[in-house]
Amino acid sequence: MHTKTMEGLAGASMSMKLMNTPMRVYKEAERRGDTAVMERAMGYASDFADEAEDYRKTTKKGMKEDAKEAREKAKTEQENAIQKRREQREELEKRIAESRNEDTDTVSISESGKAALDGKSDLAQAGTNGSISTEETADDIKKEPVIYTISGEAAGSEPGASFSASV
Repeated sequence: MHTKTMEGLAGASMSMKLMNTPMRVYKEAERRGDTAVMERAMGYASDFADEAEDYRKTTKKGMKEDAKEAREKAKTEQENAIQKRREQREELEKRIAESRNEDTDTVSISESGKAALDGKSDLAQAGTNGSISTEETADDIKKEPVIYTISGEAAGSEPGASFSASV
């Protein structure tokens, strides 16, 4: 909050509170019928009201300055954000350009790998092509499970052994 705004609000509040005293004196003088005291009390009350109006104007000026500073601050922050985005975009473009210019790794597949890949693609097409029967593919896919020991050797499963799990 701007200094003028705080000063204006505090001053106007205090002037309005101080105006209560001459108004009380005015009301008492009115009950007694003392016009001279009434006029003096109204003069003081009028002075405090004028003072409160001056403070109101000060508050209004302070609020305008606050708004102006807030607009300038928002504009500066927006410009900073735009500049930061530009820098980030330029950095990203540099990274993309560097990654395009760098030597790339190549992958080569051996002949045996190509043959294995061709074999898998035939299995994948078996359901749609119809040239390979489902019985043949089931035999290729069907294999016995292997269990390994702690030493890493394959242990054969015992025929007739059955496993069950209850949940």
